[in-house]
Amino acid sequence: MTTILSCRGLTKQYGTTTALDNIDLDLPSGSIIGLLGPNGSGKSTFIKIAAGLLTATSGSLLIDSNKPGVKTKQVVSYLPDHDYLNDWMSVDQLIRMFEDFYADFDKAKAFDMVQRLNIKRESMLKTLSKGTREKVQLILTMSRKAKLYLLDEPIGGVDPAARDYILNTIIGNYNEDAAVLISTHLISDVEAVLTHTIFIKNGKIVRTGDVDEIRQETGTSIDALFREEFKC
Repeated sequence: MTTILSCRGLTKQYGTTTALDNIDLDLPSGSIIGLLGPNGSGKSTFIKIAAGLLTATSGSLLIDSNKPGVKTKQVVSYLPDHDYLNDWMSVDQLIRMFEDFYADFDKAKAFDMVQRLNIKRESMLKTLSKGTREKVQLILTMSRKAKLYLLDEPIGGVDPAARDYILNTIIGNYNEDAAVLISTHLISDVEAVLTHTIFIKNGKIVRTGDVDEIRQETGTSIDALFREEFKC
């Protein structure tokens, strides 16, 4: 199994606050990995460094053997935890913009997912509900043929009925040789699709490994283990 992302001693500080504390981690290709932790644990900071939006204070992070930059942006598809698309554009215009912007973007796949979710291509983004906007953002992210998908809270703002479809969309639309990193605190919703998990707390990795092996070792679900590990 090849490693798509590797970091050693990764540390990020904001003034006197340590967001990531000396993290060592390897993410295998062909896997769906849950980056699990409460709010403020360092999940978004880690993903933003991997996406090339933040620079680490110290340590190293490599994606496909390259430091975050121009080369990694060609193989990484990133979904931020906030709304970032232009309000005045239609769904159709956004899909065509992504096709122009990314050489690995599959327009046919994007239009197919839009149709399956009953989203009108001519709809302006500003007329859509928050949940539907998040679905559009996910469609755009998953329609790339990337090696690494970084999804920051992809199901946080959608209704429970749509979560299963979104998770199935994630599973069904990534290259089997790629890796998907899902940051969330909604463990019970994502557990069924995960192959690997990372527990992060106060910027430190407290547990990581194969989901089936962790369940066998602990005799409990990832959700129950998470609740025990992070209980107030």
